Amino acid sequence: MTNVLAVAEHRRGDLRDVSYEAITAGRELADEAGGELHVAVISGDTDEFSERLNREGVDRVHTVDYGEEFNHDVYHQAVTQLFDAVDAGYLLTPNSVNALDYIPAAANALNLPVVTDVIDLDGGDESLVATREMYGSKVETTTELDTGRAAVTIRGGEWPATEDGGDAAVESFDADIDESAVRSTVTGFEEAGGGDVDISDADVLVSVGRGIEEEENLDLIFDLADALDATVSSSRPIVDNDWLPANRQVGQSGKVVTPDVYIAIGISGAVQHVAGMKGSDTIIAINTDPNAPIFDLADYGVVDDLFDVVPALIEEFGG
Repeated sequence: MTNVLAVAEHRRGDLRDVSYEAITAGRELADEAGGELHVAVISGDTDEFSERLNREGVDRVHTVDYGEEFNHDVYHQAVTQLFDAVDAGYLLTPNSVNALDYIPAAANALNLPVVTDVIDLDGGDESLVATREMYGSKVETTTELDTGRAAVTIRGGEWPATEDGGDAAVESFDADIDESAVRSTVTGFEEAGGGDVDISDADVLVSVGRGIEEEENLDLIFDLADALDATVSSSRPIVDNDWLPANRQVGQSGKVVTPDVYIAIGISGAVQHVAGMKGSDTIIAINTDPNAPIFDLADYGVVDDLFDVVPALIEEFGG
């Protein structure tokens, strides 16, 4: 029997959606290992966060009330102590900037192997097989560990968010934080690339690719986004041309998004882009090429010129 400790992630007062995906992945792993799923939330409004994390499949929620935002030294100490306290074998987190900051140090302290950016897990209390993607998501590889102990970071969008309705016990964990070892503090936030939106939080995304042809034509895409109360995102060529900032890019070298609706306009569907949006609930593709790979993934497809389709959509929804 091997227990799983999944660490939730929050930023600027909000739990990130990938925290709920980590619960799903953690529950599956705990079932295979015959153990319990423990979920931890560290810092911030732990009372509110613990209520939201008490979801189906969670056995216990642990709160560490120390500070407001992520801090490497605090998380390192709290996670290593809690991991031992709950007798866990697997440490599970999102594959995020924060987690990749402290997980190597925590894993080193706990003598755990580390597998990052995982898209699938198959394991038990004595072994683990982790699936990852390489070469721009063109190849899937498996990492086999002959141990029931490991630190794993999961890619967002690969597991569905867990359902509401948990009845787990919520316990406050009194971590023994050595304040002399806390050598940094958060003084503020600044969005990278001058971005004013976070596409990973959007419910509806209107995403544009090289089919838009010219920068001036982006006005058409923003008009559609306004009509749909959506957010504009893009594939890499649009960012490479400096037509949109990097914070709007979807894909392996951009952001992973899981909106309710993803509208791909003039996007062929290269594997690097698909890796960032395949977890969307509903995918709609508009492209002149009926053989474009994006149609293999789309729930609905329109084979037509975007300069005819998009104005018609704006008229329909913007009137």
